[in-house]
Parts: sequence; structure tokens; C-alpha cells
Amino acid sequence: MGRFHRHDDGTEHSHDDEHGDHSGYATGTERVSVLEHIFGENDLAAAANRAAFDARSIRCVNLMSSPGAGKTTLLVHTLRHLQEAGVRAGVVEGDIETSIDADRLAGLGAQVALLNTGDGFGGECHLDAPMVAKALVDLDLDALDLLLVENVGNLVCPAEFDVGAHDSVMVYAITEGEEKPLKYPVMFRSVSVVLVNKMDLLPHLDFDLALFRDNVRRINPAARMIEVSARTGAGLDEWHEWLA
Repeated sequence: MGRFHRHDDGTEHSHDDEHGDHSGYATGTERVSVLEHIFGENDLAAAANRAAFDARSIRCVNLMSSPGAGKTTLLVHTLRHLQEAGVRAGVVEGDIETSIDADRLAGLGAQVALLNTGDGFGGECHLDAPMVAKALVDLDLDALDLLLVENVGNLVCPAEFDVGAHDSVMVYAITEGEEKPLKYPVMFRSVSVVLVNKMDLLPHLDFDLALFRDNVRRINPAARMIEVSARTGAGLDEWHEWLA
């Protein structure tokens, strides 16, 4: 049985032909049935999350990336900006283990709910809607205008699970190479915005920015690309304007 995923139109399939001969597996159809059930249950939970946000006029943004792309550093700047702007923000901080990233976000004026997927979820490499629903219990939703979900660092699975967000954003570090949109199209296709991070390193890298932009457009012509440096804060005004 090969990789199984859903397209934007809701169709679901596996990639048996792309991943070699899987005829030795006897559980192919059972696996498809289980995954369809998981996606169905997840979508119901996602709809419930979104309804809870809509009832309180909360905007929810799902922030995804590979590990080390700079999501948390970006959030540090963003939460400071939101605090100064008087926006009541919350964060669901997803990590397999540790509170390291959640601790970095403490004291920046936002409610933070830590969600370790290794704690009762089996070490999942993504957040799903039931996990986010569990984290919402630790937040005062009536006191929020904006909820940011920092997903687990991974370029595959987080894009396949609706968590109930209104928008999805990808943080992409230019240290990752120009080819990633072509190698991980599901992730790039699933987002409204690609934050092209670590632009301060561009003079020191052999990175073809024009080729990267072209690759993103091939996969997702509608995606907005915003070039930033979370480390220095450069370019974040455009991101904050979009977030507002």
C-alpha cells in the first residue's frame, strides 16, 4: 500500500503506482477504509472547531513548515506586534515533545496552549482537529480575536489534516532549496501564503530565488509569497498587514 492523501477537491487516493509493488501487503483495502474513517472523523471535528471560532468572531490561522524553518521566531515578532496593536491573540503550540517553543512565547501577551503529540497521541508528526479541540479547552476563547496554530514541523502530514483554521500559511526557509515546491506539492498547494524566511542569508547561499518563485507558481499560482527574515524582523510588516 502506497501513500494515501486527499486533494483539494476532497478526492482521496493512494499512490501505489508511484511507490513500487505493494502486492505483498494483505491489508490494502482495510487501510484505505481506516484512513477514510480517520479523515471523516477529523473533518467533523474541524467543522466543530471552526464553528466555535466563528461564533466568537475568532480568525484561526494554521502555521506549517519543516523543522527549523523559523515558525517560533516568527511568532515571537508577531505576538509582540499583536500585543502593541491591541489584538487579543492565542497560540496552540504543537510539538512532539518538550515545552521549549511554548516557553519562548510566554510573556508576549498571548494565551498559549501546549499540545505535545507524544503525550497521549502516539508521537504524531502533525496536528489534527481533535487534538486542537483538546487544546482549546485550555484557552479562553471569548477573550480572543486571533488564534495561531503552530503545527508540528513536517512538510507532509500537517497539510493533509484540516484543524478548523480559516487560513493556512507555510514558513519556508531558503536554506531548504528551490526544489521543495516540486517535491512536496501537497503542502505548497494547501496554503494561502508562503512566508519565504531567512532572506538575510541570501547573499551567503547558492539559492535561486527566481526559480523558487517559479516552482511555487507552478504548484499554487494563487499563493501569496512574502519575503521575510524572522531573525532580523525584515519584511514582517507585509505579513502583519495580511494577518490583520
